[in-house]
Amino acid sequence: MNTIYKYVLLFTILVLSACKVSKDIKTPIAELPANFRNDSTKDAGSIADIPWKNFFTDAELQKLIDSAIVKNYDMQIAIKNIEASQLLVKQVKWNYVPAVGLNVTASTSRPSDNSLNGLSLSQFGIGTKHIEDYSANLSLSWEADIWGKIHNQNRSALAAYLQTNEAKKAIQTNIVASVSQGYYNLLMLDAQLLTAQNNVKLNDSTLRIIKLQFDAGQVTLLAVQQAQAQQLVAAGLIPQFEQNIILQENALRILTGELPSRIIRDKTLNEVAFADNLSSGLPADLVNRRPDVKSSELALTIANANVGINQAEMYPALRITASGGVNSFKASNWFNIPASLFGVVSGSVLQPLLNHKELKTSYEIAKIDREKTVIQFRQTVLNAVGEVSDALVKIDKLKSEQDIAANRVNTLQKATSNANQLFKNGMANYLEVITAQSNVLQSELELASIKTARLNAVANLYRSLGGGWK
Repeated sequence: MNTIYKYVLLFTILVLSACKVSKDIKTPIAELPANFRNDSTKDAGSIADIPWKNFFTDAELQKLIDSAIVKNYDMQIAIKNIEASQLLVKQVKWNYVPAVGLNVTASTSRPSDNSLNGLSLSQFGIGTKHIEDYSANLSLSWEADIWGKIHNQNRSALAAYLQTNEAKKAIQTNIVASVSQGYYNLLMLDAQLLTAQNNVKLNDSTLRIIKLQFDAGQVTLLAVQQAQAQQLVAAGLIPQFEQNIILQENALRILTGELPSRIIRDKTLNEVAFADNLSSGLPADLVNRRPDVKSSELALTIANANVGINQAEMYPALRITASGGVNSFKASNWFNIPASLFGVVSGSVLQPLLNHKELKTSYEIAKIDREKTVIQFRQTVLNAVGEVSDALVKIDKLKSEQDIAANRVNTLQKATSNANQLFKNGMANYLEVITAQSNVLQSELELASIKTARLNAVANLYRSLGGGWK
């Protein structure tokens, strides 16, 4: 037993003195601007720090997002990935523990009379021509983590687990943004449908007057036909919008993990608004807030660990093995203790020789993969900054565009009202009325689209800043 203690002591010292054979690449300092382009607030705070329920306050929208977070299939898969990674982290920790196996064997063989074993049986007069062997033992095998291979395996498994958490956060930020954008599109289609319906009614009134004038011989049939054609333009939009509403409702329901059905809206497009000055915070905080950036940073940890693992494979593996139990050539003496007891302890050093080139290649590839990971990290940060800047400029310019479109709608609505009054009093012709009604229809539809684009840009800014997972 003293020999066993010596081996254990020796390898314990080796483990305690284990050294890392590879040097990690630290997470590179991301190249970031002092402030986001087009950020007019210059505020250190960020809307991304606001929980999504406090940012999207519409009750019906909150119900949709809640459902999507729980029932969306991408989210459910992400949760399963987390569970699988948790199991791997727990399993890898057991790599430090010796592998123990129980072996119970029983065998019998009939050697040739002319073989060495057969002659021995005859010489010693055992009285049988069969050789029996009965054994029961515990075997132990343990590899000392001299080069940090097991340590790096643990690091890699833990980083992969943390990546699955960041992936879940990223999915949730996308879900929150996608559901809100789908909901705003639905409100836009409601507004556009109402615009088309009102325009049909307006054209209907104009058409009745023109028909009366035609009956009185004041206008030609061409006037009636042009008025009818203008009415049909607006009427043709109604089934188109109705179809798009149903398609958008179905898409939203599927996104929330539910069967297609109607979606309740208790607000109109004009009732949804956000503050004009939305704070984006400092670009430096983006690295710690965005899940995809954090995941890219964890990928570097995994790449560092893989380099260490591949380099450790090229060095000698120090192993200790031991086995002990009972062994006998007769079943009756199998458990005759202590006579049947045996024990074996051995240590070995395994140095790869013929496959050293293959291991070296794997190590070099791991280093290249690590360099790629650094590049991908920088690219992820750059894309994140770009997404925020894009969203900021869209919000700013769409606000200006919305103000101009709203003024145009207001002007055309007044022009249409004036044209109708002048037409009724015989001071304007039917072409002026039809043109005014056509212009107001297009401008109102366009205004609804611009409003929605601005709301979608706000939702995208919230997502691109890393908001939505809190």
